[in-house]
Amino acid sequence: VTPVAVTTVLAGAAGAVIAMFVTWFKSGKPDPAMAGNGLLAGLVGITAGCGAVNNWSAALIGAIAGVIVVFAVPFFDRIRVDDPVGAVAVHGVCGAWGVIAVGLFAREDVEGFWQQGLLFGGGADQLIDQVVGVLAIGAFVFVSMTIIFLGIKHTVGLRVSEAEEIEGLDVHEHGYPGYGEDLNLGTGTGIAAGSTAPATASV
Repeated sequence: VTPVAVTTVLAGAAGAVIAMFVTWFKSGKPDPAMAGNGLLAGLVGITAGCGAVNNWSAALIGAIAGVIVVFAVPFFDRIRVDDPVGAVAVHGVCGAWGVIAVGLFAREDVEGFWQQGLLFGGGADQLIDQVVGVLAIGAFVFVSMTIIFLGIKHTVGLRVSEAEEIEGLDVHEHGYPGYGEDLNLGTGTGIAAGSTAPATASV
């Protein structure tokens, strides 16, 4: 259990630090929200191989996930995927990276589940298996979720009204704002809790 905990923590920490430095380099200042996404990206990235890799590999896997998420989040924004918290980038893209990473960095064999990774002399067999796994999971999810979401769309509906989006679902669904006083950016004017003015958030 202890080695798995260590590899998990190392990957998460590396993801957070690297995501912070990449955003710092790109925009001239660190982005705490993206550093948080980097932390999650590192944790997601190490999940598949947390028991199969050594500590250095875990940190590298997490660091690469931290770089990936910084570029994946704005990519999905640009192609208009409705994902305000970056879940597709963190869990989808970095999850796929983590599965593939097992085929590169695996060092230990637990109950015959994997072979040594490509970078440690194990050949490409495990890497190919991991890539096939990613493609199979992606295909299954695409087909099954398309059916489910089309069913929801044509029955209860997928989206709320534009007014509910602007005013906030917390107010409409629960009768109370989910956050305290918001700041109306650009004016410095505080908006009282319960107001119908839109909140501003960044990922």
